[in-house]
Amino acid sequence: MQDDHQNTTSVIDVKQLGFWASISSLGYVFWICGGMEMVERLAFYGVRYSTQLYATTAQSQGGLGLVGQQLGEILLVWALIQSFVPVFTGGISDRYGYKETIFASTIFKIMGYLLMAWFPTYWGFMAGAAVLAFGTAIFKPGLQGTIVRATNRQNSSMAWAIFYQTVNIGGFMGPILAGYLRQMDWSYVFYACAAIISLNFLLLLTYKEQDKEERLARNARVKAGTEVRQSLWRQSLKELSRPVVIWYVVLLSGFWFMLWAYWDISTLYFRDWVDSRDFGMTLFGPEGPNAFFKRFFTMSNDGTRVLPEGLLNINGMLIMFTCFIVAGLSGKLKAANSMAIGTFGASAALLLLGGFNGLWICVAAIFIFSMGEMLASPKSSEYMGNIAPQDKKAMYIGFSQLPLGIGWSIESYTGQILYQNYGSKEQISRKILSEQGLSPDEIQSIPIGEAFDKLVMIMGQTPEAVTTMLYQSHDIWKAWILFPVVGMICALGLWIYGRWTYRIAQMDQAAQ
Repeated sequence: MQDDHQNTTSVIDVKQLGFWASISSLGYVFWICGGMEMVERLAFYGVRYSTQLYATTAQSQGGLGLVGQQLGEILLVWALIQSFVPVFTGGISDRYGYKETIFASTIFKIMGYLLMAWFPTYWGFMAGAAVLAFGTAIFKPGLQGTIVRATNRQNSSMAWAIFYQTVNIGGFMGPILAGYLRQMDWSYVFYACAAIISLNFLLLLTYKEQDKEERLARNARVKAGTEVRQSLWRQSLKELSRPVVIWYVVLLSGFWFMLWAYWDISTLYFRDWVDSRDFGMTLFGPEGPNAFFKRFFTMSNDGTRVLPEGLLNINGMLIMFTCFIVAGLSGKLKAANSMAIGTFGASAALLLLGGFNGLWICVAAIFIFSMGEMLASPKSSEYMGNIAPQDKKAMYIGFSQLPLGIGWSIESYTGQILYQNYGSKEQISRKILSEQGLSPDEIQSIPIGEAFDKLVMIMGQTPEAVTTMLYQSHDIWKAWILFPVVGMICALGLWIYGRWTYRIAQMDQAAQ
C-alpha cells in the first residue's frame, strides 16, 4: 500500500499556466504530433463514422448488406485489437523508439484501408478492420507518449485539450470527405483514406523523439548488465495492479461504454428515424445551401437533407471550434471532478437523444453530449499521463486504452444487438411486412436493407409517413436506455474516486 501511496502523489492537481502562456510554452514537437494525429484521425474517422452505414446498406446500393449482429462482430474485433494491443505493447515505444513505432503503424493502416477497398465482403471488411485496428493500436502509445514527454504539469490541461482539438479537426473533416465520396462509390472512401494517412511519412521527417538520449542510455545500461529490466508484461501487470489504476479502469470502462454508443448507434438512428430536411430550410432558406455548406455540413448532393454522418459530425465541429475554451474552464476543476461532470452531461444527452427523434432536439442533445465529452475525455488521458512514472509514460498511455477497450468492446456488440432488436427500421419493417400478409419465405427473399422500401410500396404512403407510423408504434428508446444509465452510475463513481485519490495524495504530501 505504501508503494501505491507514493506513486499516487502525482494526482494532486498543479496550478496551470494562463491561456496564452500555456500555448506559447508548447514546443514544435507537440505541434508536429498534433499534425500527425489530425492526419491519422481524418483518415480513420472518414471510415469509422461511415462503417455502420456501409455495412448495413443493401448490396444493390453499394453496401455490404449485413445485419446488426454481423456488424457487431466486426466492431467487436476492431475494438478488441485496437484497444487491448497497446495495453501490453505501449512499452515497446519506451524501449525501442517512438518514431519507429509510428512509422510501422502507418504501414499497417494503409494496408487496412486497401483491404476494405479490395474485398467488399464480410470477411474482407473484417480483415481490413483488424489490420487497421492493429496499426492504430501501435500508433497511439508512441504519439501520445511523446505528448506526455513534451509537456509538463503546468501546461498539460491546455496541451491535452489542444491535442484533443486536433483529433476533432481531423475527425470533423473525415466524415465530410466520406459523405461526398460515398455518394459516388464506397471504394473511393477507402482509397482516399489510404492516401491521406500516407502524409504522415512526410511529417515523420520533421519529428524528433523527446528524451531519446535517456532511452538510449538506459538501453546501453541494460545491454552492459548494469541495469536489470523486467519483461514488458511483468512490468505492465505490476503497474496495472495498483488500486488507483484498477479503479480508473473500472470507472472509465463505463464511461467509454456510454460514449461509444453515440458514435456506433447514432448514424443508424439518424438514418432510420430523424427527418433532416428542415436543416437546410432553417439555415439557408428556400434557395438552399451553396456548394461550400453542402460539403461543410455533409449534406446530400441536392442539398435537401443532412446525411446521417453529417448530424453525427456536429459533435466534431463543436469540439473543433470550442475545445480550447472548455479546456480553460476544465483547467479550473480537479481532473476527476471534470470527468464526473462531463460523464453526467453526456449521459443526459443520450437520454434526450433516445427519447425524441425531432431534428432540433437531436441537435441540442449533440451539443450537450459534446460539452460533456470535452470536459471528460481529454482529462482522462491527462490524468493517466500525470500519475505515470517518468520512465513509463507510453506504457501508462497504453493503459488508458484498456478502459476504452473494455467499454468499446462490450458496447460494439451489445449496441448493435440492442439496435437490431429495438431500433432497426429494417427489422421493424420485416415484422410489419409479416403483419401485412407476406409469408416468411417472401420476407426472407427481400435483400437486407430493402425491407423498408418494400413496406412503403405495399402501404402506398410516403416514406416519411411510414417512418412516423413505425416510430410512434414501437419503443425505439429501448435501444438507448442502457447506455445513459451506466454513464450516470460512472459519473457518481468518478466523483467518489476523485475525492479518494486526492485525499491519499494529500496524506502522502503531508508525510514527506
